[in-house]
Amino acid sequence: MTLMNSSARRGVGRDRSPGADDTTVAAVESEVARTLGSLRANWTDLAAAVVPREGVLRTDSVLDLLEEMVRSGGKRFRPRMAHWGWVAGGGHRTGRGRDDLVRVGAALELLHVFALIHDDVMDASETRRGRPSVHASARDQHVALNGTGDPRRYGENIAILAGDLAHSEAGLLVAELPRPLQELWRTLIIELMVGQGRDLVGAANGRRDVAHAREVARAKSGAYTVWRPLQLGAVAAGAGPDTLAALERYGVAVGEAFALRDDILGVIGDTRATGKPVGDDLVAGKPTVLMALASQRFSPRWRRALGRAARGRASRGLVGALQAELVASGVIGEVEEMIREAVTAAFGALADEAIDRDAAAGLEALARRVAWRET
Repeated sequence: MTLMNSSARRGVGRDRSPGADDTTVAAVESEVARTLGSLRANWTDLAAAVVPREGVLRTDSVLDLLEEMVRSGGKRFRPRMAHWGWVAGGGHRTGRGRDDLVRVGAALELLHVFALIHDDVMDASETRRGRPSVHASARDQHVALNGTGDPRRYGENIAILAGDLAHSEAGLLVAELPRPLQELWRTLIIELMVGQGRDLVGAANGRRDVAHAREVARAKSGAYTVWRPLQLGAVAAGAGPDTLAALERYGVAVGEAFALRDDILGVIGDTRATGKPVGDDLVAGKPTVLMALASQRFSPRWRRALGRAARGRASRGLVGALQAELVASGVIGEVEEMIREAVTAAFGALADEAIDRDAAAGLEALARRVAWRET
């Protein structure tokens, strides 16, 4: 682990500016690459007994598709949150927990890849990060190589395997962390699964209440993206209870802003910028805060149209009309106001003297980036 140790030496005393999380992100990306390289070597050794024929589907596509997904980009929000949690706990001054920070950041990135791959299967999303989703790529391979059976089912199954592999590698990284971080990781995983489960069940039950939608967003997006990564970084640095309490207030608020921005981007965002389908939440009938507010604010005519869309009866014209009504009815404006209120609450938490001042500047900049992003 030479790279990680040298990163630790470079990091001590230098992680004070708002852009200093790039140092951690670079180390995390190197650790992810090292992990995937080790996985590739192990995979190749175990698969050496079978030489695939040319022009047929290959088992190696599972690993290939996973690696392509990892290389496809991303904003690295979770490692950045972990970094600033570490700074808030004083890690940049003492160097304590730097290797653990990088390892947990790599685990968070691999877990995120797992979540995206499986989420795209569940939502039947055709694109991710401006390219075909993993299940869509595998399905297209099946068609191109004249595979036997249902191409769609094949693509979904291959994607599930690729996602499981990412989750497994994340778990192996966490297994080398101190026990307190392992316990936090378990909480993060359970929270993520509870949130995803509530999302699926809420859509199936036709839930349209704001309280349920906010709880789904908190568990599925907010905690997993903001609060838990912050907590992992802070605990790695040895942060005390007052610092953790202030970070939780910040994390809950920014997590809500993140989820609400996701709601908006999911229905009226620019596909060219987001790299994924826009309007899918309308068709899937997802129990988001935005959809819950639409159910309350829309006139009977538009509520019926929303119901038709959620039952899979949405033409492109109907989706476009619903998008326009979300703006005209004031729903989008209301969600934007909720985002502003969440960011204000987050800034209030950063005023707590338990938060290291070097961390406050970085966390303020990151909150703005999360709340008003376009992708």
